[in-house]
Amino acid sequence: MLLDIARALREGFFMFWETLWPLVLGFGLAGAVQAFVSRAAMQRSLGSHRPAAVARASGYGMISSSCSYAASAMAKSLVAKGADFLSAMIFMFASTNLVIELGIVLIVLMGWQFAVSEFVGGIIMIALLAAVGGLWLRGRSVARARERVSQQADTGHDHVHGPAGEHGGHGGHQGRQGHSRADLADQGRIPLRGRLRSKAGWADAASYMMADLKMLRRELVIGYLAAGLLAVLVPVAAWHALFLTGHGWWTSVENAIVGPFVAIISFVCSIGNVPLAAALWQGGISFGGVIAFLFADLITFPLLLIYRRFYGTRMMLKMLAVFWAVMSAAGLITEVIFRAAGIVPAVRPTVIAPAHFAWNYTTYLNIVFLAVFAVMYWLYRNRDRLGGSSGSAEDPVCGMRVDRANAPATANRNGHQLYFCSDRCAARFATAKADQAQPDAAGLQMTSSET
Repeated sequence: MLLDIARALREGFFMFWETLWPLVLGFGLAGAVQAFVSRAAMQRSLGSHRPAAVARASGYGMISSSCSYAASAMAKSLVAKGADFLSAMIFMFASTNLVIELGIVLIVLMGWQFAVSEFVGGIIMIALLAAVGGLWLRGRSVARARERVSQQADTGHDHVHGPAGEHGGHGGHQGRQGHSRADLADQGRIPLRGRLRSKAGWADAASYMMADLKMLRRELVIGYLAAGLLAVLVPVAAWHALFLTGHGWWTSVENAIVGPFVAIISFVCSIGNVPLAAALWQGGISFGGVIAFLFADLITFPLLLIYRRFYGTRMMLKMLAVFWAVMSAAGLITEVIFRAAGIVPAVRPTVIAPAHFAWNYTTYLNIVFLAVFAVMYWLYRNRDRLGGSSGSAEDPVCGMRVDRANAPATANRNGHQLYFCSDRCAARFATAKADQAQPDAAGLQMTSSET
């Protein structure tokens, strides 16, 4: 058993080694997008789920790459601002599935077909959500959910929903605390060329990059470890018992339905799903089942509890049913399209990653991108001296970079304002301070719309 565990740890490490350079590249590009692309448009109300609004919500989600927890908090904030409920959900889907780093890691670890299918299937899934959600996520259930969100905002003395003046006396001071460099550019005050040439702009990009890595470090570690354990310890017979094989069309249907169930019980979200998907693909799940599993990072069990707290039990159950259905259907439709095009991989890997070091292109690229990471880390550590991060702050719990004017939750500790990516982090921070039973914990004053 100890030998098997050692083999599993080795498998997980070499999966990480194979994807090290794409992780740095993907998170670096995502950080640059977040730093240089304006968020002002995302603050505008998405008042319907017509095609134009759906396209806008998808586009805003793509440039707001984030983990599933932060995406759920941002979607809730959009609902609180008056955005159409379904458009907010579409934003949440796009921000966790149509992102740069996910596609790059998929190419390296599983193949270009999976990366392309993630984006093709993501568009299909969003279209299905707009159609099916328009029938099921509406009416009284949405009205009750919106009322619940409003009550949470009133109870939490909301100070964080939008720019100055949007909510009267609440939140006016937030809008004046600073604007991101990209938002100033949107107002025409800083040209894009000037931002790209400035050290402050790249310090902001490095800050977003490091914040994303901090935010997802748990998911990444769990994902690689779990994938190594699954690849080594789970026999092929166990996979065949879970996923049907050899039953033609019914195999694809069953696998696409079961894939999201595995995601629900795995507790791993965002990019941490990729190594697990590689292990499932090696174990025998269908192509569509893998895609459905990757899409299902938004219905893991912890997130279902968050939806329940945000919108109520009935709406959470509706969201689970609709999300599961569109994720499975999108995975299945994607498989049909790719099989018709003849680009579904015909051979499954016997190993997910090599079992030893070798001087190949992966090693050389890892060395190069480790140097790039060192430069970005230096920019991150010196961001204040370089003039970066003027309109954002770091979540003290998960490390995510949060726009001060749009933070889903805030707290005041001894006169120092703190900003959180979600009510989950705000609650964890408050609980930790209360457990310490220190005098300064009593002075922690929450100003969150989500607690």
